[in-house]
Amino acid sequence: MGFWKWAEAEPDRLAVVDPEGREISFGELAARSNRVLHGLRSLGVQVGDSIAVLMPNGTAVLDFFLAASQGGLYLTTINFRLMPDEISYVLADSGAGVFVAHERVAAVARAAVERASVPLERRFAVGDVPGFRSLEDLTRGQPATRPEDRRPGDRMQYTSGTTGRPKGIRRPLDDADVDVVAARPLTGPVFGLKAGQGVHLVCGPMYHSAPLSVGAVALHHGIPLVLMDKWSPEETLRLIERYRVTTTHMVPTMFHRLLALPEETKSRYDLSSLETVVHGAAPVSRDVKRRMIEWWGPILYEYFGSTEVAGCGVSSKDWLEHPGTVGKPWPGIELEIVDSDGNPCPPGVPGRVYMSHVQRLPFEYYKSPEKTAASRRGNFVTVGDIGYVDEEGWLYPCDREANMIISGGVNIYPAEVEAVLLEHPAVADVAVFGIPNEDWGEEVKAVVEPRAGHETSSDLERELIEFTRSRIAHYKCPRSVDFREHLPRDDNGKLYKRRIRDEYWEGRASRLV
Repeated sequence: MGFWKWAEAEPDRLAVVDPEGREISFGELAARSNRVLHGLRSLGVQVGDSIAVLMPNGTAVLDFFLAASQGGLYLTTINFRLMPDEISYVLADSGAGVFVAHERVAAVARAAVERASVPLERRFAVGDVPGFRSLEDLTRGQPATRPEDRRPGDRMQYTSGTTGRPKGIRRPLDDADVDVVAARPLTGPVFGLKAGQGVHLVCGPMYHSAPLSVGAVALHHGIPLVLMDKWSPEETLRLIERYRVTTTHMVPTMFHRLLALPEETKSRYDLSSLETVVHGAAPVSRDVKRRMIEWWGPILYEYFGSTEVAGCGVSSKDWLEHPGTVGKPWPGIELEIVDSDGNPCPPGVPGRVYMSHVQRLPFEYYKSPEKTAASRRGNFVTVGDIGYVDEEGWLYPCDREANMIISGGVNIYPAEVEAVLLEHPAVADVAVFGIPNEDWGEEVKAVVEPRAGHETSSDLERELIEFTRSRIAHYKCPRSVDFREHLPRDDNGKLYKRRIRDEYWEGRASRLV
């Protein structure tokens, strides 16, 4: 029915359990979002305008998401771990007319608005942020009734910026009825969501595209959300048992941390309610995925796509029959693999992955027509992924084109090497990339975050190199391994590989063995 129809039909139905355990009904959540939209309109915010929020997971994020969704607004959710200059860039580039920040990130929010020049009357705070108005100033005296002249809004999500300045992904606003749009999210059945049944755990940060998007689809199916603030593996298990969670969205980094729990901790919790665990956003090693399926059963559903264009998906059953695949295109999605000359690649030959979503409005990289044009091939779009399909049409990703190593004229895909190294018991996380080599152009380098209890040494370096050489072709294997206490990943599991790689290309790295 869509969120607002559920709120109208069953206002007392549980909608959200916030990170503090407070319960909010569908009716209450609808009223909150209505007050927010009325408040925004009282400021002069109009259809097509942009607003931005800088918040940890909480009900306030949903208030603004739902307000934008029925007010014809673009909502930008900003990563609160960014630096002030990065936040101010997004505020300025998006043209956000209203900025809402949480008191937990008060310092960076204050610094960001000084650079972005957001007027005082349009800054609001959840809690106390000096120089910001209270959120109550926006909603005080506003009616809880549904606003007039409703229009579907959208998110304007910014890419992670791992290869440069983040780009805003913007689509034309839909002109259909709000309730019609809310009732037609295509990913519900794909992700195992059943209308009015189950509980969905939001364990990733909602400033990222997938956790909020999948959570919103659950709400539109009448499914309550349990929100986590700071993710931890055991707390995840506790919440699954406590709320009889049926579905959730995770990233491979979470799988690594969950599998690392002691056996007595894993066995302490009843996870029998779980029906579907959706995962994506980053590659997962075959070993890790097999171990998760052995533990939780064949309930993992992997997807492959991007904020720009979805996507493919694969069930556990099909994955076990075709290990390493990310599936086949969803209904309405077309897939092409092409070489550097634009010619179709035959089965088994890697090329650039293009997808076309005929049922979704086309996007643009906001204020960047040249980047928009570079991503297109007719109606097809690429984000730079390299992959191949087999004779049966299953897609196998190799890596992002920007990550590819060219050594002696041969293409090497770091994701393949990383997947092998992650199978070693001493490796908690790893980044593989190319570094300068006078003879070959580039050589393969691995930077490893060791598991607790494993001492870094030259012996471990040799062991890891030999481990990869026993499993994949020698030319793909790292010629050297460095060690770091932590690798820079965001909360959604994406590795900021460029931050590490640039050190080696600039000649500023030191060996930490």
